[in-house]
Amino acid sequence: MNSYQSYYPRPMLKRDSFFSLCGEWNLNGKTIIVPFPPQSNLSGYQGDMEHLEYTKTFSLPEDFYHKNDKVILHFGAVDQLCEVYLNNHLITKHEGGYLPFSIDISDVIEDNNQLRVIVTDTLDTFYPYGKQSKKPSGMWYTPVSGIWQSVWIEAYDAKGIDDLKISTTMDTLKIHIESLSKNFAVSFEGYNNSFNTKDIEIKIDNPHLWSTDDPYLYTLKIKTANDEIESYFALKQIQVKEINGVKRFFLNNKPVFINGLLDQGYFKDGIFTPEKIESYEEDIVGIKQLGFNCLRKHIKIEPEAFYYYCDKNGILVIQDMVNSGDYSFIIDTILPTIGITNVRKKIKDQKRYDFFVQHCKDTISHLSSHPCIIGYTIYNEGWGQQNASEVYEILKPLDNERLFDSTSGWFFDDKSDFDSYHIYFRNKVLNTGKRVLLLSECGGFIRSVKDHSPQGKKWGYGKAESEEELTSLIINMYEKMYKPSIINGLCGAIMTQISDVEGEINGLYTYDRQVLKVNKEKILQANQDLQHIYEKQCI
Repeated sequence: MNSYQSYYPRPMLKRDSFFSLCGEWNLNGKTIIVPFPPQSNLSGYQGDMEHLEYTKTFSLPEDFYHKNDKVILHFGAVDQLCEVYLNNHLITKHEGGYLPFSIDISDVIEDNNQLRVIVTDTLDTFYPYGKQSKKPSGMWYTPVSGIWQSVWIEAYDAKGIDDLKISTTMDTLKIHIESLSKNFAVSFEGYNNSFNTKDIEIKIDNPHLWSTDDPYLYTLKIKTANDEIESYFALKQIQVKEINGVKRFFLNNKPVFINGLLDQGYFKDGIFTPEKIESYEEDIVGIKQLGFNCLRKHIKIEPEAFYYYCDKNGILVIQDMVNSGDYSFIIDTILPTIGITNVRKKIKDQKRYDFFVQHCKDTISHLSSHPCIIGYTIYNEGWGQQNASEVYEILKPLDNERLFDSTSGWFFDDKSDFDSYHIYFRNKVLNTGKRVLLLSECGGFIRSVKDHSPQGKKWGYGKAESEEELTSLIINMYEKMYKPSIINGLCGAIMTQISDVEGEINGLYTYDRQVLKVNKEKILQANQDLQHIYEKQCI
């Protein structure tokens, strides 16, 4: 049994009912292990990748559900287009490969069942596709297809809790419950009360705040007449304060330098899907021990376990929206590299724009209850960018608690919460403007490690031959770019990247996560120094 078969995929809305469909399936007449994408070694599959027909037979345990229960089939993510059949009934169609979807199967479930999932993935750039490429090289990687997150079933009372949305301040909990029930019992750590409304607001005495140093989570339970779920929440508040005429980032009235790494969520043997779900936490703990406090989740939406582990371990997350549209090397990379960044990208493909905006809305709805999320990146380096200011104005009201980086890197528009820059190849001192100043990508130094780095062409932004040299390059970047920029107003920096990805070997860890390529103690001390310098500027 792999860990996906035992891990409850939705930590913010848990109930006793859980039946995993992960494990052995049939794909195009051959065996595959779900949830690993067919391109991955861990899937054990070799065959056609564009047209995929999955089948799985199963029987639910006796007494798993009762006559009046809803029986819900969940998919974490299926890339790119799919049709789902249960017992020869078409139960849903889904477009897009990064977000979860579910189906009420109460009317078609039987004692013995056959589930069939027909997937088409041509890597159509109309849909969000991230870093996937049919010709992977450099910063473009092996594509994935089909099922790449957990598949599972739950059952609960027809008037039970269908969904939950949570938001907080430093002393207030707000809950929105989707349910046919009208009465709810809410409890957490000494608090117990009943409500006859789906929108609940609770003032909390003696609040225990969540921070990167003390990521305290309250365990929350909600009951209806015949249903009970467990969730959690954290008390925190993101703030932007003006100190000596400069916008500064605060968390719970304390200055926090957003010191992060780019995290693309790729794994050597599983591509989009690590061998075990706990691998997400291992990555998070590893970077926390180096003194980093943030991950920029780069153009990928992870299983909810990733965000739970960030919540649990006190890691801030800037979540990228997943790009669609064709990439132009000349327009999107060469022109900005030589300093041409005053390009305004208007809407050229209304249908793709509409799908992208809806995908962004759904991403926010899916993730906004997680305490770790402090912001969203809408467009990265102009990829697929269309009318960034309008998208900002649509999305910002959906999550006013968080900050939005409309245009990370370049091709700035009018509306954004950040002045957001990508600086590679050199160290440059940045100056504050009217918004929060963020160095949203930098570094990217190469270091190859024998027996842990790929053969052939390697890609990155600078070269180091040893642990000592790579550590020195990073600390030099801190001295020459981070520190003077912090004095000028810099509130955060995201270094490329947490681990190598295929031929891009500019990670702090190798692709297999077996080797840390820098000196742990020196990087930890350097990161602690950055926080101290930032605090001094916020007095």
